[in-house]
Amino acid sequence: MNTRADGSSVRIGVLAPLTPPGWDQAGRHLLAGAELAVREVNDAGGIGGKPLELLVRDTAADPRKAEAAVDELATLGVAALAGEYHSVVARAAAARAAALGLPFLCSSAVLDALTDEPAERVARLAPAQSHGWRIFADFLLGAGHTRIAVAADPSVYWASGTRILQDHLSTVVELDMSAPVCDELAGSDATALLLLVGHPEPAVSIVRAVRRDPRLAGIMMGAPAGQPEFAAWEAALGVDGAGIPFLRYLPERLGPLGARVAAALRERLPEPPSFVAFEGYDTIAVLAEALRSGGGAAWPDVAVEGTRGTIAFTRVPGIGVWQWAWPPVQVVDRDPARPERLRVLHTG
Repeated sequence: MNTRADGSSVRIGVLAPLTPPGWDQAGRHLLAGAELAVREVNDAGGIGGKPLELLVRDTAADPRKAEAAVDELATLGVAALAGEYHSVVARAAAARAAALGLPFLCSSAVLDALTDEPAERVARLAPAQSHGWRIFADFLLGAGHTRIAVAADPSVYWASGTRILQDHLSTVVELDMSAPVCDELAGSDATALLLLVGHPEPAVSIVRAVRRDPRLAGIMMGAPAGQPEFAAWEAALGVDGAGIPFLRYLPERLGPLGARVAAALRERLPEPPSFVAFEGYDTIAVLAEALRSGGGAAWPDVAVEGTRGTIAFTRVPGIGVWQWAWPPVQVVDRDPARPERLRVLHTG
């Protein structure tokens, strides 16, 4: 990674969904963590005496916008790219960054096939989907759920998740999304429904419909992609949105650095910081350390104490980017008695 000797600052391009149809709350959390890390890096002297500067671009969950942003940021002389939450968007950005030879540290997207071919200059902090969703499948089996229904929107990401579940669970029934979901679910004999759909819609409407259908009183709902993590979920659904397990990438107990960062993030955000905010912070911490090396660091040479543990990168079979293997993984839900409170149900 090269710092720009001809500039007054060291620039990092940041991609994040900051407007709909992107999951803008996730984007704001990602950016809040990144901005906090930049402030701390600059307070400590920056990179070789130069301040670190973020050039932020809104992807709005659009792969074409992400590709255009990568091209623009490359012409502006960024030393590296960071960020992105949506897997399909991150995949487009990673492919373009790899083609340009621009380092890209993906913060939050989990799709295993982030690149079609092995990419030396692309790395990822978030766990691969196959790792996290296998842990979610283990949780379901431990809770006695062997016949699972999935309500899935059409996309590469949701199709990949369905295949992972099919590999690890006895029976996975794919509901016909063109028919009423409750009718499909009532006839499926499934004991759990997984929401592999966008937020707020159709996720919110499906949850409300299932909660109000007496035929489905015993059905557990789950959302492995993490929709209930954010305050907007509680605001939209209240107690209806509680008791729906999801994945988040935090340890059960934060260490001193994580606790300090959590306190600082609470001052920057209007709601409790999500795991995505910690991913944003850790991304910049890793890139700053790599840039301080003077330009010679490759991903496997980087080791950084992050908010959620020591971050180092390796090659994982079947994944073409350098990967932190692995961040902590939890299955969590919102407490029906207090929906604003999260409960840890399973760790992996």
